[in-house]
Formats: sequence, structure tokens, C-alpha cells
Amino acid sequence: MWRALVRYRPPERWRRLAWRIMLTGCSLLAAAALWYSYDWQRDLRALMGMDTAITWFPPVILALAVVLFTLFLGLSRLVRLGGRRLIGWLDRFVPFYVGHVLGVLVVGFLVAVFANDVLFSGFVRTMSDISSVTNDTTHPGIQRPASASLSGGPGSLVSWDSLGREGRRFIGTATTPSRVRAFTGAPAVQPIRVYVGLDAAASPRDQAALAVRELERTGAFGRSVLAVLGTTGTGWVDQGMADPLEYMYGGDSALVALQYSYLPSWVSFLVDKKKAARAGEALFDAVRARWAALPAGDRPKLVVAGESLGSFALENAFRGPDELAAKTDGALFVGPPNANPIWSLVTARRDPGSPLWRPLYDDGETFRFAQKPADLWRPPGPWKEPRVVYLQNASDPVVWWTPRLVYDRPGWLEGPRGPGVNPQMNWFPLVTFWQVLVDMTAGLSVPPGHGHRYGPNIADGWAAVAAPPGWADADTARLRALLSGS
Repeated sequence: MWRALVRYRPPERWRRLAWRIMLTGCSLLAAAALWYSYDWQRDLRALMGMDTAITWFPPVILALAVVLFTLFLGLSRLVRLGGRRLIGWLDRFVPFYVGHVLGVLVVGFLVAVFANDVLFSGFVRTMSDISSVTNDTTHPGIQRPASASLSGGPGSLVSWDSLGREGRRFIGTATTPSRVRAFTGAPAVQPIRVYVGLDAAASPRDQAALAVRELERTGAFGRSVLAVLGTTGTGWVDQGMADPLEYMYGGDSALVALQYSYLPSWVSFLVDKKKAARAGEALFDAVRARWAALPAGDRPKLVVAGESLGSFALENAFRGPDELAAKTDGALFVGPPNANPIWSLVTARRDPGSPLWRPLYDDGETFRFAQKPADLWRPPGPWKEPRVVYLQNASDPVVWWTPRLVYDRPGWLEGPRGPGVNPQMNWFPLVTFWQVLVDMTAGLSVPPGHGHRYGPNIADGWAAVAAPPGWADADTARLRALLSGS
């Protein structure tokens, strides 16, 4: 546009000098940015209790930058070359400005179509093909259960093969009565786990109906607590989410989940969010309808829980915070994505003065947010039931990534920083968007209590939401020790 409007061209020696100045400045800027980020990474690792000896960091980042620069430069030059050829051809038939405008519009359209319908769609198809094959495999050491209390076992309405890879792991790692008895020191029963895979029924509604029949078959509605769990894209359920409830209730528990996809969670978040929402709504509605048909005194405690995309799936079963509290006996959501509708509403309406990374909503009457166990009891005083708990680390990129980071400074960088968030971090348009997005790939490569790892803190969350009668703080401490392997 500048060249079209301004005919003046500087002398060649000035242009050569300008290029040298620009290249020298960019090189110095790149070196400064590399050194700054190296220092930043060491500070961040120190905050998270990780090894700060990262001599590999500068050469790896530099090599990655060179590769990406070369790739994007090559692509952009190809687009420019194609655009010039097209504009040159159009200029032979239409006026100069018309040809240029049409050429730019056509090239932009072709790039958008190629990126979306060829690159992205092809990538999703490839991931789907790979994931469908993976879904047919089984994790090493996982075997079909011998208990009728588990889906895929004797008398099950759901076949072992239809559970999928993550469903078989969820069922095959169910807590045993002997392990529960060793923890409680009292007689224990086999915890019930019900799971319906993606291949078991034609639609989420059919899957949910099958899950309810499976719950009836196993006697789940006669247990003390019934938990509806959300899954991630592959159908994964965190063992750290499932095990604590079974230990707390001496095995007198039932867990139910269903699979809506076999794509990796981050891919599923991009293309399957609606599937996750439909699956969560279908499962909860079906389970609650059957639960509500029981006499009021004979109903188990009905709770919902989900981690990451699983929390998104379950939140969408409710129209808002009030309905969530009214229709359940408690909820535990771990590492909720920024797209969660209820989380977003509650966070936006937080009490004045409370930070975005640790909001206080309605004076903590029902909803509470925590990174450390002590956060659950803030503010002090009575906490009525039902209770809804969000476990969210201030340094969890899954919680804080949103497309708005492209143009909007986030609230979690305003005021005092949350635990594990580097004080040096600042917001830059576009840059922070990519920074947090890439951080999501490393969210599990940090110690528990940071990033997307919650570890034994989930036990404290369950103890706050659905503790059985007689449960004490000392029991929670023992359960934390068991789950952490100490």
C-alpha cells in the first residue's frame, strides 16, 4: 500500500544500510529474548521446585526458532509468488486496481480454504484414524474383571471389547476390597464401576440409557454414594479422581462414565466440545431421572465430577450455578478449561477484591476455589451443603488459555500473582496467546500442585464435597499419603 501511494524510492545505498540495521537489530533482539526467557525459565522452575540446571534450553529454543522461521518464510514466499502470478494474469483483463483487489481476495480465500479444509481437516482425519486404532488396544497389565460389579465382567450388559482403551483401564484398575480393607481396617465391598464405550451404542442418549441399565444390574442405586464422572477426549478418567471416593466409603460406592470420542483431549477440545457437552448432559439426565424415581430415603448421595474436558462435559448438564447446586449433592471439578460455562459465570461474578485465580463467589456459600487444601476453608465459618469445589492451579494453562489472550490482557496477570506464576510474566498481544497455548503441552511435566497436575489434593476436594459420616481430617491425611505413595 505504501509503494502504491508514495512514488518516492530511497537511494540503493540507503536501502542496503536500512537492511543491515534491521538485521543487526533483529539479531540483537533475538539474543536478548533468548537470554531473558532462559532466565525466566530458571525462575519459573525454582517457583515450582524443579531443577534449574537447563543448559539445553537455549540451543533447543534457537533450533526450533530457526526451523519455524524457515518454514513460515517459505510458506509466505510461496503464497506471495502465487499471488503475484494471479494478479499479473488478472491485470491483463481488468483495470489495475481491480486486478490487485481481486487477486488479494482470491489468494486470501484459497489460503483460508487450504488451511481449514485441507490442512486442519486432514490433520483431524489422520488423528481420528490413529486414535481409532489405538482405541482397540489395551494398556499392558489390564485384564477383564472377574467381578459382576464392574462393566465388562460376568453378566455385564456392556462387552469388554466395546469399552475402548481408556474404558478398559478405568474398569481394570478398579480398587479391590482388599486394598480398601487395608486402608479402612474394616470390612469392604467391591466398588462398582460402570462404563459405556463409544462403540456400545449409536448415540449419547442410547449410551446413557445403557449406562443406567448397567447401574441397575450392578445394584449401584443401593450404594451410599453415586458419582457421575466426565471423561476427556479419549474417554480417560483420572485414577486420582476415582480412587479417593472408593476408599472414603469403604467400597460402598458407584462410579459411572461414558466415552464420547477417542481423539486426544486437546484435539477433542477443538472439534468435539459439542459432543462432550451432549454426552455429559445425556448421562447426568438419565442417571438423575432414575435416581429421582427412588424413595427419598433410599437414594444414594448423587455427586458429579470431572477433570479438564471432563468438567466441561458435566457442567453442560446444567443451565447455571443454581441448577447445579439444586440437582446434585455436590460437585468436584478439577483443572476446568476456560470455556466451562458455569465456571466462567461464577468467576466473572466473583466478590469484589478477590483475584481471578482464587475467586470468592457469594462469600463461599456454595462454590469454592482452591489450589491448596487450606483454600477450601476460606472464608472461615460454616459451609452449607451441597458444596461445589473447583481445584485450579494458578499456573494451569488449561484453566487460563482462551482465544481472548490474542488481544486482551488477562485478569490473572493483574495485581498479586498466584502461586507458581512468574512475577516477570507480562502480557503481549498475540505472543501470550501462543505462549499459554504451547504451555498446555507441558502442563503435566511439573510437580503436583502446579500446572495441570493436582495429585493428592483431589482427596481434599472429595473430603470437602462428599465426606461420609464420621470422616475426619486425619482420615484425609492418611488418604493423601496413600494416593501420593508416601
